[in-house]
Amino acid sequence: MAGLEDKNLFMMCEALNPAALTQLSAAYYFRTCRRDELDVWKAMHFDSPELVNEFATFMTQYFDDVYASQESEFFKRCLFVCDRSDTPIATCFGWKAYGHVSTIHWFKVSKRHEGLGIGRALLSIVMKSFGDSDYPIFLHTQPGSFRAIKLYSDFGFVFLTDATIGYRQNELAEGLPYLQAHMFADDFNRLRSASAPTEFLETATSSTINQF
Repeated sequence: MAGLEDKNLFMMCEALNPAALTQLSAAYYFRTCRRDELDVWKAMHFDSPELVNEFATFMTQYFDDVYASQESEFFKRCLFVCDRSDTPIATCFGWKAYGHVSTIHWFKVSKRHEGLGIGRALLSIVMKSFGDSDYPIFLHTQPGSFRAIKLYSDFGFVFLTDATIGYRQNELAEGLPYLQAHMFADDFNRLRSASAPTEFLETATSSTINQF
């Protein structure tokens, strides 16, 4: 049974807050994921070898379900932040879920590189890749990603309040106390919420595969 840190949360951005944008430090650089790095990408979302092994089958299945039919597009979009040794230390990308819904996928900064502004710079370049017609933008997250949630909020994302998103229960009511306990009070108090557009809710039920 999932703990509070793993509850389903959903967010939406209807307009980018440009004040949140920043640039990457010269110590790092962006590039896309190479085809021979797919296993690197699958593994970097987990903070221990045990978790990498535990979720290996899940990550392979998710890639097969969501990206395999558009493999070239995946490798075109999937961004890495790399250090000077060309080692990927962060990843994120924008993706058209269900064929046309703008979403943020797989935002992750390695534990030992948190707090250096890498995540904000990465999210900045991903958000700038969307055009005006691509909004609103959606994402799925969990209370355990409270540092990322603070960033999302800075960029203009708000929590969705609808009871279900696609075929997943929205567990916002259960997740908020966890966030309140782990976030700075000012950051938590800036969190906002809204209901999802009807068209998005209908689209999210068009496939039993969770595409974001």
